[in-house]
Amino acid sequence: MRPIKSFVLISLTVLAACSSGGLGGSADGVYAPGIARNGQEVDPLVVGHRLMAAGEFELALEAYTRAASQQGLNVDTLSALGSANLQLGRLGQAEQFLRRAVQEQGDFPAAWNNLGVILMERGKIAEAAETFRRAYATDSGNSDEIRDNLRLALAKLENPGYLGTQENEEFQLVYGEDVNFIPFEPL
Repeated sequence: MRPIKSFVLISLTVLAACSSGGLGGSADGVYAPGIARNGQEVDPLVVGHRLMAAGEFELALEAYTRAASQQGLNVDTLSALGSANLQLGRLGQAEQFLRRAVQEQGDFPAAWNNLGVILMERGKIAEAAETFRRAYATDSGNSDEIRDNLRLALAKLENPGYLGTQENEEFQLVYGEDVNFIPFEPL
């Protein structure tokens, strides 16, 4: 029996070595990237932003955590960690990260905006409206999404029963330096 097992094991090993699959790349180009041969790594913040846009919030949080370990807890990493935690429903953690981000740099519109989304989710409408005002002011009024968040918060402040005029009217999260937007799905 032993020679048969050895023969089967050797045959499988030889066949596996002939296969085009395995740890290498496939012909269609869909595979996880290996180690960067030129020594350059993609910025984990960029990876996290892409994962957030794809709806992969847990993976984005991991990328942002990696960025924080490499770059430290700066305004970009704090804001990113807060935004990922918000999407994962961890409002307390998200609020802590975003409050630290706006304390560190008071003119970062993404952090102000996302803090406003958290405050709205927690029912702190007056504080949220003021936070959206700051986000809009620090962005110099360039962001339609931040303006819409401010408008919606002010409408809810004036009329707490306000549900919005459109079915899909929801707050927008901002992430990344170049101000990208993704909708926030309330919990």
